[in-house]
Amino acid sequence: MRNPVLKHFAGLALATLMTSAALAEVVYTRGNDSDPETLDQHKTSTISEANVLREMYEGLVVYDPKAEVVPGVAESWEESDDGLTYTFTLRADAKWSNGDPVTAEDFVFSFRRIMNPETGAKYANILYPIKNAEKVNKGEAKPEDMGVRAVDERTLEITLENPTPYFIELLTHQTGLPVNKAAVEKSGTDFVKPGNIVTNGAFTLEEFTPNDKIVLVKNKEFHDADNVKIDRVVYIPFEDRSACLRRFEAGEVQSCSDIPAEQMAYVKENLGDRVRIAPYLGTYYYAIKADKEKFKDVRIRQALSMAIDREFVANEIWAGAMLPAYSFVPPGIGNYGEPAYAEYKDMDQLDREDEAKKLLEEAGHGPGNPLKVEIRYNTGENHQNTATAIADMWKTVGVETSFVNVDGATHYAYLRDKGDFDIARAGWIGDYSDPQNFLFLVESDNTGFNYANYSNPDYDRLMDEAAATTDLEARAEILKRAEEIFMRDLPYIPILYYSSLSLVSDQLSGWEDNIQNAHGTRWMSLSQ
Repeated sequence: MRNPVLKHFAGLALATLMTSAALAEVVYTRGNDSDPETLDQHKTSTISEANVLREMYEGLVVYDPKAEVVPGVAESWEESDDGLTYTFTLRADAKWSNGDPVTAEDFVFSFRRIMNPETGAKYANILYPIKNAEKVNKGEAKPEDMGVRAVDERTLEITLENPTPYFIELLTHQTGLPVNKAAVEKSGTDFVKPGNIVTNGAFTLEEFTPNDKIVLVKNKEFHDADNVKIDRVVYIPFEDRSACLRRFEAGEVQSCSDIPAEQMAYVKENLGDRVRIAPYLGTYYYAIKADKEKFKDVRIRQALSMAIDREFVANEIWAGAMLPAYSFVPPGIGNYGEPAYAEYKDMDQLDREDEAKKLLEEAGHGPGNPLKVEIRYNTGENHQNTATAIADMWKTVGVETSFVNVDGATHYAYLRDKGDFDIARAGWIGDYSDPQNFLFLVESDNTGFNYANYSNPDYDRLMDEAAATTDLEARAEILKRAEEIFMRDLPYIPILYYSSLSLVSDQLSGWEDNIQNAHGTRWMSLSQ
């Protein structure tokens, strides 16, 4: 017969051990811009999705804390002399969260899946540099014709259409992340759900409650798991940036992915170096439905752009946390030079307004026939205040403005699905430091991101010519001519160049400000 006293103490000891283990668990609660619309890396399109996907999956290469490209699943790679073939050697200890090895065939399957038209990947064209990828995506070739090949279990060969100087950095993008073939074939579109999902990154999915939280737990099978210091990551969507600020001050959240601009003075004064403002490779813009009858006259789009006082928006609405944008491609981007600035960049604002009125009158609008527009934007104080300010600026040139605002996931789904809007807020953050990654957005066949329905054969021709040009200086000149057409036609009105705005707790170590605003939890630690 067991001694009941010993049994009692054994129970207490076990309870104490369990409590200690629970207390020892390191949990990082971080704010995200919005809820992901999907956790399928082949259907993704937003930064909020990328933030979560890069935690769960590891591509061939990854960004380190400084957003420099370092080996991921690929421990090394070689480029052929003609720049057309890359051979990747995969690390021997790369595993899926179910313990299976990550193989070259997993990447072949994944690249073919994203290009398969049946997948419906909106971001597929980012991988068009791969040989025959575009043809496969357009149903003109079979997935097996793509330039991806498993030489053996640990050797992957990728062949390109043309030399692509940014190709390795491109593979850091979430569209380059692998999916687990067995999970996809077993669960179909439900492979992304907790219990079904199989990942190969530092974390795996435990819970996804829409509009509440996403809970990730450390992947014990991850090859670098011993150096992952955080056990659990809780992502909370904060479309109300002020709500994240309040919870940050209360110590309930250790980082916020944005800061409400109207409270910038307050946070700078009260939160000190916990406020992080850093250069960011991106442009905040308004998309105009260029094929809509009332916007077909380019003078109308030019007038709307001229009337915006970008300095006021940047300094008063965004409290100096953004910069006025007079080009679509942000300055300082790689493989370029000076972008194609708007001709009115250095004009006085009052002179711009006079010119805007003149253009509107020439297009048939005036006091008796005012132009009426609707601005659509996603929820957020900064976006609302920006739209209100721009509406006031347009009012001075005779334009009447109304508003529609919805949550971020609904907003971007509506834009991608070719919803019937006039003008819509959007933003683009460079996936890699090259002008092509901005200018490709309005190519006529870019169904996923050409929100404006813009179509210009001359523009498309220049983009195709640039893609086939190997000399970087000549390529930059061709892309500059394409941007000049863009800035004349203005399917998108560039308004601001981004800065990344973050709140970062003193308890959090390993967060490095960088131009991609990429901050993987695997590189961080948290003191309790």
